[in-house]
Amino acid sequence: MARPVVGITTYVTPAHLGAWDEEAALVPAIYVRAVERSGGRPLLVPPSEDGIDETLDSLDGVIFSGGSDLDPELYGQEPHPETKGVVPERDRAELALLQAALARDMPVLAICRGSQILNVATGGDLLQHLPDDVGHDRHKHTPGVFADHDVVVDEGTQLGGLLGAHAPVKSHHHQGFGRLGEGLRVSAHADDGAVEAVEDPSRRFALGVLWHPEAGEDMKLFEALVEEAGRYRDERRS
Repeated sequence: MARPVVGITTYVTPAHLGAWDEEAALVPAIYVRAVERSGGRPLLVPPSEDGIDETLDSLDGVIFSGGSDLDPELYGQEPHPETKGVVPERDRAELALLQAALARDMPVLAICRGSQILNVATGGDLLQHLPDDVGHDRHKHTPGVFADHDVVVDEGTQLGGLLGAHAPVKSHHHQGFGRLGEGLRVSAHADDGAVEAVEDPSRRFALGVLWHPEAGEDMKLFEALVEEAGRYRDERRS
């Protein structure tokens, strides 16, 4: 049986490719390997506001990957001095793609930046610099190095059914969730009270986590996404 096809959103960034220096559509290979290890067929999705429905017609589920900060204008705020690396074209493309995926009730796993896209796409906003609120930088203590910490998962959530009451995670974010988007609920916290995950209980699978499950050994979130993507595909074809 064909494996479920899971899209993974990509960056567009300068890259050195042999003798060439060109812009390239890229995503860390650990995302690709996580989908493959979990039984899915990964398909890279470059940012584009064109052909959203055509893209989703080719997918059974979608992962919104990590990356740089969102443009605060999207949620009605002025930029914080620490808000950096904004790429408006990617922001607009991923917001459109995520809203269209939710409209289809397509399975969605939103990771780090992706979870912030999920919150903003549903009308929420962000804390632009989490250390201002929690008083430390332990969620991103060293650029390029994941921060290891635990999260407490809320009982009765879809995330709790997958991970249990506690989970060790790897984080690399300086922003967090502010006002939650419509339909979202909190599903995990860090020990400092920061919200670490959200989900929409009205949908088959719409999870957003601020940590990076692709960097860990536990593939439960990817396995659950691929399984739900398979069901979505079968229902769509029936």
